[in-house]
Parts: sequence; C-alpha cells; structure tokens
Amino acid sequence: MMGKIGNVLMLAAAALAGAGGAIVAQRGSTDRAATETVVRDYILANPEILPEAMRRLQAKESGKAVAANRAAIVEPFPGAVAGNPDGDVSVVAYLDYACGFCRASLPAITGLIAGDPNVRIVYRELPILSPDSRSAAEWALAAALQGRFKPFHDALYASGRVDGGAIEAAARAAGLDVAAARTAIRSPQIAGEIERNMKTASSLGFTGTPSWVVGDQVLGGAQTLTGLQTAVADARKTKAT
Repeated sequence: MMGKIGNVLMLAAAALAGAGGAIVAQRGSTDRAATETVVRDYILANPEILPEAMRRLQAKESGKAVAANRAAIVEPFPGAVAGNPDGDVSVVAYLDYACGFCRASLPAITGLIAGDPNVRIVYRELPILSPDSRSAAEWALAAALQGRFKPFHDALYASGRVDGGAIEAAARAAGLDVAAARTAIRSPQIAGEIERNMKTASSLGFTGTPSWVVGDQVLGGAQTLTGLQTAVADARKTKAT
C-alpha cells in the first residue's frame, strides 16, 4: 500500500510540474522520501489533485496488464467478431447475457460499427452473474463456430431474459444446427475460452460486466457511443506516437 501511495505522490508531483504547479522536483535528487514529504504536504493543502493522480496510476497499471495479456484479449474466438476484421483498433467487449448494462451498451456498439469502418469489435464471454449466464455463453460460442454468433447474440439479448427457453428460442432464431451446438458446448475449446476470459478478467481487475479494453485502456460499465468513440480516438493517438 505504501508503495502505491508513493507512486501516487510521485505522479502527483509530475502532474503538478507538467501543469506549472508550485512544486519543482530537483533533478538528480536521490532523496525520494524528502520529495514525497513535500508532495504529501502539498496534497493535503490541495486534495483536488489526488483523483487525477490516481487516474494516471490506474491507467499506467491497466496498460501493463493489457500488454501482458494482449493475445488473450484481442485475438477473437472464431466467429465472435464484428466490424472490420482488419480494423486498426479493436474494441473488446466482455459481456454477460444476464447483464442489463451490457444490453444497454449494444446500441453504442452498433453505432460505433456504423460510423467507423476501421474498427473491430471482439466479443468475449464473461458469464459471472448466474448459471444461466454460463449456459448462454456456451451456446453463443457454439453459434460462433457455426458462423451464427451475431444472430444468436442479438436474438438472446432481444428476448430480455436468460433461461433455457430463451436460449433455445435464440438458437432456433439464429438457425443453428442444434445437435452440433449441443456437442460443441461440451468441448474443451469452448470451456477453455470461458476459463481464459475469466482469468484475463481477473488479471485486468474487472469488477463486473460490461468491461472493455480499447487499445491500452480499460473501461468499466455501460458505455455510450461518444464514450467508445473517444476511447477509439485515444487508442489511435497512442498508436501514432
């Protein structure tokens, strides 16, 4: 904890110096403790700077976690992808079919695809809310293997519920080969995908669904179209530098 606080204090000092603040760190100084004391005193007098320092620290830590798990994040499960498959920015959405906030974010994803021909959407199943969530995720991945992910995905979310009947109805609406899907949902490939997503979510510090990765940025909660567009623009700026 003290190490994190120290990092926050140093980030605060950097933020203040970059903004023309009152603290000027002496280059070459090896007395970190003395510098932190000066910064701590300044923060106590100006606590409004702390949230920004925390945001910078969290963004830095999230970026490291994303880099360490890049392949597991951006390489889609076969068929669980939308938009431009060769897009320059991947928007990775971790969703649960029982999640109302996930459902509320779907129009933003649709709008992003419609307005940006160079973005790729990677859908990742993160079934954490109920046993039916797990079943729905398995069927969604089975649909992806048949090239019917999006029809199943849309039909199940449109039903407004997640249970055996809704899953079966979505499978029919998506035109799945139900027998093949039943075999697939018991396969190591689908089980491995879900477990990998769970592990990655833990590494990234996700606390619920929906959760997102855009470039090196991690986002939590329902997103608006503007929010996703801003995250994509930031990712492109980062890639350009």
